[in-house]
Amino acid sequence: MRDTVAIGFLGTVLDRRGHGAERWKKWRPSVGICAQPQMPLRRLELLHDNHHLRLAQLTAEDIAAVSPDTEVRLHAVNLQDPWDFEEMYATLHDFAARYPFDTEREDYLVHITTGTHVAQICWFLLAESRHLPARLLQSSPARQGERLAGEASVIDLDLSRYDQIAQRFQRESDDTVSFLKAGIATRNPRFNRMIEQIERVATRSDAPILLSGPTGAGKSQLARRLYQLKKARRQLDGAFVEVNCATLRGDSAMSALFGHVKGAFTGAHAERAGLLRGADGGMLFLDEIGELGLDEQAMLLKAIEEKRFFPFGGDRETGSDFQLICGTVRDLRQWVRDGRFREDLYARINLWSFELPGLAERREDIEPNLEFELARHAEQSGRRARFNAEARRAYLAFAAAPQARWQGNFRELSASVTRMATLADAGRIDEDGVAEEIARLRHGWQDSMPEQTPALLDPERLARLDLFDRMQLEGVLRVCAESATLSEAGRKLFAASRQLKAQPNDADRLRKYLARFGLDWEQTQHRDLG
Repeated sequence: MRDTVAIGFLGTVLDRRGHGAERWKKWRPSVGICAQPQMPLRRLELLHDNHHLRLAQLTAEDIAAVSPDTEVRLHAVNLQDPWDFEEMYATLHDFAARYPFDTEREDYLVHITTGTHVAQICWFLLAESRHLPARLLQSSPARQGERLAGEASVIDLDLSRYDQIAQRFQRESDDTVSFLKAGIATRNPRFNRMIEQIERVATRSDAPILLSGPTGAGKSQLARRLYQLKKARRQLDGAFVEVNCATLRGDSAMSALFGHVKGAFTGAHAERAGLLRGADGGMLFLDEIGELGLDEQAMLLKAIEEKRFFPFGGDRETGSDFQLICGTVRDLRQWVRDGRFREDLYARINLWSFELPGLAERREDIEPNLEFELARHAEQSGRRARFNAEARRAYLAFAAAPQARWQGNFRELSASVTRMATLADAGRIDEDGVAEEIARLRHGWQDSMPEQTPALLDPERLARLDLFDRMQLEGVLRVCAESATLSEAGRKLFAASRQLKAQPNDADRLRKYLARFGLDWEQTQHRDLG
């Protein structure tokens, strides 16, 4: 059995309850905790100031009378102002740093009933942060029975031990994750794990978040929901500002982002605040951040790090404090190597980086998203539409098949469902409507299908390739053409073998494969294969 040791302040009011025999008729917290039969104390470390030394000594004598086995150690703690938070915390922190805790032989309790409210808060903070390896001890007068001892209860700050609290926290976390997924019961394990991690990051940190992935994967929708989540929790009180950086060019880019002063350029007839100032206190979502020019990148880095920047054409700094979310379809690591994106800015926005998979990588989620899109169409149009059983089966079989390209990802699926629901007579999507939509999708995908001959290679080199190598290269180039990033293409191509590696580096494997033929990633994205 380990000994139990309590630490607490002398109660200058509660421990001073009359003189002589009268004091034994009233509850005194420092005496009462030592008179608990179910919780015998081996030692009480009693803190007091010199003005109340006599009261501390009398309290120690009374404890010896009711609990002879409890040793009382008096500690003089002279505070200039016991209500000053900084002074109180520093004093108790120093006490904890000097105290010779022996957690192998003793259990520690911090008595929070006595002392100022500031002292109680400081005890809690030190115990919660484990500067004090202790649980909290709360005492109170007895509702019935022994008046002197009162009642005492121990509060364990390990909330995971409290089943109801833990279950409530888990429900709240599950609700938040569901909200970030728009209430869609996704079945893709990788995507679910990623959203759970994003939820923890978003609610615990205000650092920039980088969302990468193909067009239509849901980056903009996720950013907007992150904003709604943080605003609901009062972590943000400003606006949500979204901008597609691909639309910003030249002076207009500087002006749109950072604002401008009157006369900064031709046509600047009035001052403009800019998007960064518009997002002050809120969230700024910079979609396609890779499209920003290098000058804008440099100014953005300063704005992120210092919360200060110069409006275009101005010589006076202004400020804005915002949460930054970035979106991109580019492989920014490659763009850094190519000198098209600043390495220092990439390092700053890449603390939390999440790659959203495209629809082709989440085919098991097509069915729940189908229901979501039907519900959204009904809400927006006021007309409900439903599949009949055969039509639904036919559409899902087509949509989840490996041949379905889904280049536009979830945005393309949404458009597909909207077309069928709009054309459905009496709100019923039948086999004919599904067949018509499947034909429409196939036609669109066929038109965008690249030629398979790897014309990037010069004819002489192509002629030296075995048929086996040529067919393999054709397949690799097709996957590259269908993928938004080098990493996405690598995951598709090495889906089986990557499971056997502790740290798969799909992008590096694909880059080395292309280099064998004198090719790089950029060439696979911008090529004429005719």
